[in-house]
Amino acid sequence: MEALTPTRIILLGKSGAGKSSLANTIFGENAFNINSTPLSDTSLSKAKTRSVQGRRITLIDTPGFFDTERSEEEMKPEMVRCIAECAPGPHAFLIVLKVEKFTAQEQAVMEKLRQSFSEEALRYSVVVFTHGDQLPEDISIEEFVKQNKNLRDLVQKCGGRCHVVDNRYWKAGDESSYRSNKFQVAELLNTIHRMTEGNKGSYYTNDMLQEVKREMQREEERIRRASGNMSQEEVWDQAKISTFDWLMIKSAGIITGALLEVLLGVAFTLTSTEGGQGLVVAAAQGWVLKGGMRGYNAAEGAKSPTEAVQKTIEEVKKQFLVTAEQNRSKSQ
Repeated sequence: MEALTPTRIILLGKSGAGKSSLANTIFGENAFNINSTPLSDTSLSKAKTRSVQGRRITLIDTPGFFDTERSEEEMKPEMVRCIAECAPGPHAFLIVLKVEKFTAQEQAVMEKLRQSFSEEALRYSVVVFTHGDQLPEDISIEEFVKQNKNLRDLVQKCGGRCHVVDNRYWKAGDESSYRSNKFQVAELLNTIHRMTEGNKGSYYTNDMLQEVKREMQREEERIRRASGNMSQEEVWDQAKISTFDWLMIKSAGIITGALLEVLLGVAFTLTSTEGGQGLVVAAAQGWVLKGGMRGYNAAEGAKSPTEAVQKTIEEVKKQFLVTAEQNRSKSQ
Protein backbone atom coordinates (compact mmCIF):
# COMPACT_ATOMS: atom_id res chain seq x y z
CA MET A 1 0.00 0.00 0.00
CA GLU A 2 1.43 3.42 -0.93
CA ALA A 3 2.60 5.54 1.99
CA LEU A 4 0.35 8.45 1.05
CA THR A 5 -2.75 6.33 0.58
CA PRO A 6 -4.96 6.58 3.68
CA THR A 7 -6.13 3.43 5.39
CA ARG A 8 -9.91 3.44 4.82
CA ILE A 9 -11.92 2.26 7.82
CA ILE A 10 -15.71 1.89 8.05
CA LEU A 11 -17.38 2.02 11.47
CA LEU A 12 -20.44 -0.23 11.66
CA GLY A 13 -22.97 -0.82 14.40
CA LYS A 14 -26.44 0.07 15.56
CA SER A 15 -27.43 3.58 16.66
CA GLY A 16 -26.16 4.47 20.11
CA ALA A 17 -23.24 2.05 20.03
CA GLY A 18 -20.77 4.96 20.09
CA LYS A 19 -19.45 4.95 16.52
CA SER A 20 -19.05 8.73 16.19
CA SER A 21 -17.50 9.01 19.64
CA LEU A 22 -15.09 6.19 18.80
CA ALA A 23 -14.09 8.01 15.61
CA ASN A 24 -13.40 11.15 17.65
CA THR A 25 -11.40 9.12 20.16
CA ILE A 26 -9.25 7.65 17.36
CA PHE A 27 -8.64 11.08 15.85
CA GLY A 28 -8.15 12.75 19.25
CA GLU A 29 -10.53 15.55 18.27
CA ASN A 30 -14.24 16.22 17.79
CA ALA A 31 -14.26 15.58 14.05
CA PHE A 32 -17.70 13.94 13.97
CA ASN A 33 -21.04 15.18 15.26
CA ILE A 34 -22.38 12.89 18.00
CA ASN A 35 -25.86 14.43 18.36
CA SER A 36 -28.31 11.72 17.29
CA THR A 37 -31.07 13.84 15.81
CA PRO A 38 -32.72 13.23 12.42
CA LEU A 39 -31.04 16.26 10.86
CA SER A 40 -27.59 15.78 12.37
CA ASP A 41 -24.49 14.51 10.59
CA THR A 42 -25.01 11.12 12.24
CA SER A 43 -27.92 10.47 9.88
CA LEU A 44 -25.46 10.48 6.93
CA SER A 45 -22.32 8.54 6.12
CA LYS A 46 -19.40 10.89 6.61
CA ALA A 47 -15.72 10.44 5.75
CA LYS A 48 -12.84 12.39 7.30
CA THR A 49 -9.08 11.93 6.98
CA ARG A 50 -6.45 12.70 9.62
CA SER A 51 -2.91 11.72 10.56
CA VAL A 52 -2.88 9.54 13.67
CA GLN A 53 0.39 8.33 15.19
CA GLY A 54 2.19 8.70 11.87
CA ARG A 55 -0.53 7.00 9.83
CA ARG A 56 -2.99 8.54 7.37
CA ILE A 57 -6.45 7.33 8.41
CA THR A 58 -9.81 7.84 6.70
CA LEU A 59 -12.75 7.02 8.96
CA ILE A 60 -16.20 6.54 7.43
CA ASP A 61 -18.78 7.07 10.15
CA THR A 62 -22.12 5.51 9.28
CA PRO A 63 -25.70 5.79 10.54
CA GLY A 64 -27.30 2.77 12.17
CA PHE A 65 -27.25 0.60 9.05
CA PHE A 66 -28.07 -2.48 11.01
CA ASP A 67 -30.76 -1.16 13.33
CA THR A 68 -33.34 -3.93 13.10
CA GLU A 69 -36.25 -1.45 13.15
CA ARG A 70 -35.04 0.47 10.07
CA SER A 71 -36.35 -0.62 6.67
CA GLU A 72 -34.15 -1.51 3.71
CA GLU A 73 -35.81 1.27 1.71
CA GLU A 74 -34.95 3.81 4.41
CA MET A 75 -31.30 2.77 4.54
CA LYS A 76 -30.69 2.25 0.80
CA PRO A 77 -29.50 5.83 0.07
CA GLU A 78 -27.09 5.72 2.98
CA MET A 79 -25.68 2.35 2.00
CA VAL A 80 -25.05 3.83 -1.45
CA ARG A 81 -23.42 6.91 0.10
CA CYS A 82 -21.18 4.71 2.25
CA ILE A 83 -20.08 2.72 -0.82
CA ALA A 84 -19.19 5.96 -2.60
CA GLU A 85 -17.25 7.27 0.43
CA CYS A 86 -15.15 4.12 0.86
CA ALA A 87 -14.42 3.41 -2.84
CA PRO A 88 -12.53 1.49 -4.07
CA GLY A 89 -13.04 -0.43 -0.81
CA PRO A 90 -12.29 -0.35 2.92
CA HIS A 91 -9.11 -1.76 4.40
CA ALA A 92 -10.95 -2.44 7.66
CA PHE A 93 -14.38 -2.62 9.25
CA LEU A 94 -14.75 -1.70 12.91
CA ILE A 95 -17.77 -3.54 14.35
CA VAL A 96 -18.77 -1.30 17.25
CA LEU A 97 -20.53 -2.84 20.25
CA LYS A 98 -21.11 -1.73 23.83
CA VAL A 99 -19.64 -3.57 26.79
CA GLU A 100 -22.95 -5.15 27.75
CA LYS A 101 -24.90 -8.35 27.40
CA PHE A 102 -24.83 -9.69 23.84
CA THR A 103 -28.53 -10.14 23.08
CA ALA A 104 -30.59 -11.51 20.20
CA GLN A 105 -30.77 -7.94 18.85
CA GLU A 106 -26.98 -7.72 18.58
CA GLN A 107 -26.96 -11.15 16.91
CA ALA A 108 -29.50 -9.86 14.36
CA VAL A 109 -27.22 -6.89 13.69
CA MET A 110 -24.36 -9.26 12.90
CA GLU A 111 -26.55 -11.26 10.53
CA LYS A 112 -27.50 -8.09 8.64
CA LEU A 113 -23.81 -7.19 8.40
CA ARG A 114 -23.00 -10.56 6.82
CA GLN A 115 -25.93 -10.22 4.42
CA SER A 116 -24.82 -6.75 3.35
CA PHE A 117 -21.07 -7.33 3.03
CA SER A 118 -20.70 -11.16 3.01
CA GLU A 119 -18.78 -13.44 5.36
CA GLU A 120 -15.57 -12.42 3.59
CA ALA A 121 -15.82 -8.97 5.24
CA LEU A 122 -14.97 -10.54 8.62
CA ARG A 123 -11.42 -11.11 7.36
CA TYR A 124 -11.12 -7.32 7.36
CA SER A 125 -12.96 -6.72 10.64
CA VAL A 126 -12.08 -5.79 14.21
CA VAL A 127 -14.62 -5.77 17.04
CA VAL A 128 -14.32 -2.59 19.15
CA PHE A 129 -16.22 -2.24 22.41
CA THR A 130 -17.24 1.13 23.80
CA HIS A 131 -18.33 2.04 27.35
CA GLY A 132 -15.19 0.46 28.74
CA ASP A 133 -16.06 1.75 32.22
CA GLN A 134 -18.59 -1.12 32.34
CA LEU A 135 -15.75 -3.63 32.01
CA PRO A 136 -14.93 -5.06 35.46
CA GLU A 137 -11.57 -3.88 36.76
CA ASP A 138 -10.10 -7.36 37.06
CA ILE A 139 -10.76 -8.67 33.51
CA SER A 140 -9.60 -7.86 30.00
CA ILE A 141 -11.89 -7.43 27.03
CA GLU A 142 -10.76 -10.85 25.75
CA GLU A 143 -11.93 -12.45 29.00
CA PHE A 144 -15.23 -10.58 28.76
CA VAL A 145 -15.77 -11.93 25.24
CA LYS A 146 -15.24 -15.53 26.38
CA GLN A 147 -18.25 -15.28 28.70
CA ASN A 148 -20.76 -15.31 25.83
CA LYS A 149 -20.73 -17.98 23.10
CA ASN A 150 -22.24 -15.81 20.34
CA LEU A 151 -19.86 -12.96 21.10
CA ARG A 152 -16.94 -15.38 21.28
CA ASP A 153 -17.90 -16.86 17.90
CA LEU A 154 -18.10 -13.39 16.31
CA VAL A 155 -14.65 -12.35 17.56
CA GLN A 156 -13.17 -15.67 16.46
CA LYS A 157 -14.55 -15.12 12.95
CA CYS A 158 -12.82 -11.73 13.03
CA GLY A 159 -9.49 -13.45 13.68
CA GLY A 160 -9.69 -12.93 17.45
CA ARG A 161 -9.31 -9.17 16.96
CA CYS A 162 -11.01 -7.04 19.64
CA HIS A 163 -10.31 -3.87 21.61
CA VAL A 164 -12.08 -1.64 24.10
CA VAL A 165 -12.29 2.14 24.66
CA ASP A 166 -14.26 4.44 26.87
CA ASN A 167 -15.15 7.65 25.08
CA ARG A 168 -16.13 9.40 28.31
CA TYR A 169 -13.95 8.32 31.22
CA TRP A 170 -10.65 7.04 29.80
CA LYS A 171 -9.44 10.32 28.30
CA ALA A 172 -6.81 11.06 30.94
CA GLY A 173 -4.44 9.04 33.03
CA ASP A 174 -1.46 6.79 32.44
CA GLU A 175 -1.03 6.36 28.69
CA SER A 176 0.52 2.92 29.20
CA SER A 177 -2.46 1.72 31.23
CA TYR A 178 -4.82 -0.88 29.75
CA ARG A 179 -7.75 1.36 30.75
CA SER A 180 -6.51 4.28 28.69
CA ASN A 181 -7.86 5.40 25.32
CA LYS A 182 -4.40 6.33 24.04
CA PHE A 183 -3.12 2.85 24.86
CA GLN A 184 -6.15 1.17 23.28
CA VAL A 185 -6.10 3.35 20.13
CA ALA A 186 -2.41 2.57 19.63
CA GLU A 187 -3.16 -1.14 20.02
CA LEU A 188 -6.14 -0.88 17.65
CA LEU A 189 -4.08 0.84 14.94
CA ASN A 190 -1.37 -1.82 15.32
CA THR A 191 -4.01 -4.52 14.94
CA ILE A 192 -5.38 -2.89 11.77
CA HIS A 193 -1.84 -2.56 10.41
CA ARG A 194 -1.07 -6.24 11.06
CA MET A 195 -4.42 -7.28 9.60
CA THR A 196 -3.79 -5.21 6.44
CA GLU A 197 -0.33 -6.72 6.10
CA GLY A 198 -1.87 -10.19 6.55
CA ASN A 199 -4.28 -9.34 3.73
CA LYS A 200 -1.24 -8.29 1.64
CA GLY A 201 -2.33 -4.66 1.59
CA SER A 202 -5.61 -5.49 -0.10
CA TYR A 203 -8.95 -3.93 0.74
CA TYR A 204 -12.38 -5.52 0.93
CA THR A 205 -14.22 -5.44 -2.35
CA ASN A 206 -17.16 -6.96 -4.19
CA ASP A 207 -18.72 -6.58 -7.63
CA MET A 208 -20.47 -3.34 -6.72
CA LEU A 209 -17.32 -1.76 -5.28
CA GLN A 210 -15.34 -2.80 -8.35
CA GLU A 211 -17.89 -1.07 -10.57
CA VAL A 212 -17.82 1.99 -8.30
CA LYS A 213 -14.03 2.06 -8.58
CA ARG A 214 -14.25 2.11 -12.37
CA GLU A 215 -16.89 4.84 -12.31
CA MET A 216 -14.82 6.94 -9.88
CA GLN A 217 -11.80 6.63 -12.17
CA ARG A 218 -13.88 7.71 -15.17
CA GLU A 219 -15.28 10.68 -13.23
CA GLU A 220 -11.85 11.72 -11.95
CA GLU A 221 -10.46 11.73 -15.47
CA ARG A 222 -13.44 13.67 -16.83
CA ILE A 223 -13.29 16.28 -14.04
CA ARG A 224 -9.52 16.65 -14.31
CA ARG A 225 -9.75 17.33 -18.05
CA ALA A 226 -12.61 19.80 -17.62
CA SER A 227 -11.25 21.71 -14.60
CA GLY A 228 -7.59 22.11 -15.40
CA ASN A 229 -6.49 23.66 -12.09
CA MET A 230 -8.40 21.72 -9.40
CA SER A 231 -6.37 19.98 -6.70
CA GLN A 232 -6.43 16.19 -6.43
CA GLU A 233 -8.54 16.46 -3.27
CA GLU A 234 -11.09 18.70 -5.02
CA VAL A 235 -11.21 16.33 -7.99
CA TRP A 236 -11.77 13.40 -5.63
CA ASP A 237 -14.58 15.20 -3.78
CA GLN A 238 -16.35 16.07 -7.04
CA ALA A 239 -15.92 12.51 -8.31
CA LYS A 240 -17.52 11.16 -5.12
CA ILE A 241 -20.55 13.42 -5.56
CA SER A 242 -20.98 12.39 -9.20
CA THR A 243 -20.49 8.72 -8.35
CA PHE A 244 -23.06 8.92 -5.55
CA ASP A 245 -25.63 10.26 -8.04
CA TRP A 246 -24.69 7.50 -10.48
CA LEU A 247 -25.05 4.87 -7.74
CA MET A 248 -28.49 6.12 -6.75
CA ILE A 249 -29.64 5.83 -10.36
CA LYS A 250 -28.14 2.37 -10.78
CA SER A 251 -29.56 1.20 -7.44
CA ALA A 252 -33.04 2.33 -8.46
CA GLY A 253 -32.76 0.26 -11.63
CA ILE A 254 -31.35 -2.82 -9.86
CA ILE A 255 -33.95 -2.87 -7.10
CA THR A 256 -36.86 -2.21 -9.47
CA GLY A 257 -35.68 -4.86 -11.91
CA ALA A 258 -35.19 -7.50 -9.21
CA LEU A 259 -38.59 -6.80 -7.64
CA LEU A 260 -40.50 -6.85 -10.94
CA GLU A 261 -38.75 -10.00 -12.14
CA VAL A 262 -39.68 -11.82 -8.93
CA LEU A 263 -43.30 -10.62 -8.98
CA LEU A 264 -43.78 -11.54 -12.63
CA GLY A 265 -41.96 -14.82 -12.21
CA VAL A 266 -44.08 -15.81 -9.20
CA ALA A 267 -47.32 -14.91 -10.97
CA PHE A 268 -46.39 -16.81 -14.13
CA THR A 269 -45.14 -19.92 -12.29
CA LEU A 270 -48.12 -20.21 -9.95
CA THR A 271 -50.70 -19.83 -12.72
CA SER A 272 -49.11 -21.88 -15.49
CA THR A 273 -47.03 -24.64 -13.91
CA GLU A 274 -47.84 -27.64 -11.76
CA GLY A 275 -45.98 -27.64 -8.45
CA GLY A 276 -45.60 -23.89 -8.81
CA GLN A 277 -44.81 -23.11 -5.17
CA GLY A 278 -41.78 -25.38 -5.09
CA LEU A 279 -40.53 -23.96 -8.37
CA VAL A 280 -40.95 -20.42 -7.05
CA VAL A 281 -38.58 -21.10 -4.17
CA ALA A 282 -36.05 -22.78 -6.45
CA ALA A 283 -36.13 -19.99 -9.04
CA ALA A 284 -36.33 -16.95 -6.75
CA GLN A 285 -32.58 -16.26 -6.54
CA GLY A 286 -32.22 -16.50 -10.31
CA TRP A 287 -35.07 -14.05 -10.81
CA VAL A 288 -33.45 -11.57 -8.43
CA LEU A 289 -30.12 -11.76 -10.23
CA LYS A 290 -31.63 -11.60 -13.71
CA GLY A 291 -33.97 -8.75 -12.82
CA GLY A 292 -31.22 -6.83 -11.06
CA MET A 293 -28.98 -7.11 -14.12
CA ARG A 294 -31.80 -5.98 -16.40
CA GLY A 295 -32.43 -3.00 -14.16
CA TYR A 296 -28.72 -2.16 -14.05
CA ASN A 297 -28.49 -2.16 -17.85
CA ALA A 298 -31.82 -0.38 -18.33
CA ALA A 299 -30.70 2.44 -16.01
CA GLU A 300 -27.78 3.23 -18.30
CA GLY A 301 -28.13 6.82 -19.49
CA ALA A 302 -30.91 7.70 -17.02
CA LYS A 303 -30.61 11.18 -15.53
CA SER A 304 -32.43 10.45 -12.25
CA PRO A 305 -33.58 7.51 -10.09
CA THR A 306 -37.15 8.13 -11.28
CA GLU A 307 -36.12 7.85 -14.91
CA ALA A 308 -34.13 4.70 -14.07
CA VAL A 309 -37.25 3.14 -12.53
CA GLN A 310 -39.35 4.03 -15.58
CA LYS A 311 -36.79 2.66 -18.02
CA THR A 312 -36.48 -0.54 -15.99
CA ILE A 313 -40.25 -1.06 -15.89
CA GLU A 314 -40.41 -0.65 -19.66
CA GLU A 315 -37.53 -3.08 -20.22
CA VAL A 316 -38.84 -5.78 -17.88
CA LYS A 317 -42.34 -5.46 -19.33
CA LYS A 318 -40.97 -5.77 -22.88
CA GLN A 319 -38.92 -8.84 -21.99
CA PHE A 320 -41.88 -10.43 -20.19
CA LEU A 321 -44.12 -9.94 -23.24
CA VAL A 322 -41.46 -11.49 -25.49
CA THR A 323 -41.15 -14.49 -23.17
CA ALA A 324 -44.94 -14.91 -22.96
CA GLU A 325 -45.23 -14.85 -26.76
CA GLN A 326 -42.46 -17.45 -27.07
CA ASN A 327 -44.21 -19.71 -24.56
CA ARG A 328 -47.52 -19.37 -26.44
CA SER A 329 -45.82 -20.31 -29.70
CA LYS A 330 -44.28 -23.43 -28.11
CA SER A 331 -47.63 -24.56 -26.72
CA GLN A 332 -49.41 -24.37 -30.10
